[in-house]
Amino acid sequence: MTNNTSSSAREDASPGSDTVRVMLVDDSAVIRGILSKTLESDPGIKVVNSVSNGEMAVSAIEKANPHIIILDIEMPVMDGLTALPKLLEICPDAKIIMFSSLTEKGASVTMKAMTLGAVECLVKPTSSQETGAGTEFQKKLIDLIKVLVPQDQRTAGDEAITVPRSSVAAAPIALGPTADNIVLQQGAHIYHGKPSIVAIGSSTGGPQALFEVIKSFKDFDVPIVITQHMPATFTKILAEHIEQQTGVPTHEGAEGMAVEKGHAYVAPGGFHMKIVKNDEQLSIAIDSGPPENFCKPAVDPMFRSLIDIFDQKILGVILTGMGHDGLNSAKLLVEKGGRLIAQDEATSVVWGMPGAVAQAGICNAVMPLSEIGPHVRQIVLR
Repeated sequence: MTNNTSSSAREDASPGSDTVRVMLVDDSAVIRGILSKTLESDPGIKVVNSVSNGEMAVSAIEKANPHIIILDIEMPVMDGLTALPKLLEICPDAKIIMFSSLTEKGASVTMKAMTLGAVECLVKPTSSQETGAGTEFQKKLIDLIKVLVPQDQRTAGDEAITVPRSSVAAAPIALGPTADNIVLQQGAHIYHGKPSIVAIGSSTGGPQALFEVIKSFKDFDVPIVITQHMPATFTKILAEHIEQQTGVPTHEGAEGMAVEKGHAYVAPGGFHMKIVKNDEQLSIAIDSGPPENFCKPAVDPMFRSLIDIFDQKILGVILTGMGHDGLNSAKLLVEKGGRLIAQDEATSVVWGMPGAVAQAGICNAVMPLSEIGPHVRQIVLR
């Protein structure tokens, strides 16, 4: 690992008003170089600072005033987990993406970073061939950064943001139309009895949202199934952290695993998770089929499998996330008379998935994150 300081050329550059400003924090000069080349292949993104440890990032962040910080976990002097709250205290509107190795240790620390305010994680590529023009890594990274900082949030100001984080509400990220004039489903065809299962879909910003929602699910007498867009290894650690944070028994789904009331099940990274029923016993089926909505796991296969079993007796929840995964199956769910709740725009890290179902007019409720858990609890334990 190399311990180089930031590039003065990048530091002194003045990006335009429509440019996303990115800070790179990684102790490998090679990795920072790869990231810089990947990001700046897009004219709408500018790397404004590149440093080799957390302490240097804390010192440089006021001048850099980044929209996005890509933060490594293991670094000398000050690691990413230590630096994260310090960076957010100085620049509370910055969105932090953790840059992690695909290891159990890396996933565990990344999940801890999510509880401290990181909004997403990226897995480090294993070779430079994975990061060049046209690669999946390049597309995913650029798309993520642009959706985290939409056009109307890209200001040219160089003044640092120094308001304490606790006094600032995180700015919402809206994709497409605004939340005005959302039509809610209130028809007589909607099932108002006790649901047989709670199904949750989430993506960018999802871990924090899941912790908040599921803490209200203790002692449920129905199962909870979750599809969170995450790679393998990370979903196992996510399940462990959900249980630690909420007290709800939570498992990474596995082929043939029995689905029990009061337990939560997370779709494993790299596979779709479906629920099947044999002789009144619910169990998990793992599907290695192609991605849906560019996602694997995807929400749609899980929702469809539930509709086949429970018909309208499903309570669906769509939380923060990029894209529109879950929309097609949610339409079918509501056509059957099932209920659907979406996270509102103001509390979503990215109002993509919840915005898609809200704008489609298929939700029974669109509400702030803090209200979703208690609302679901009231429905389930009525």
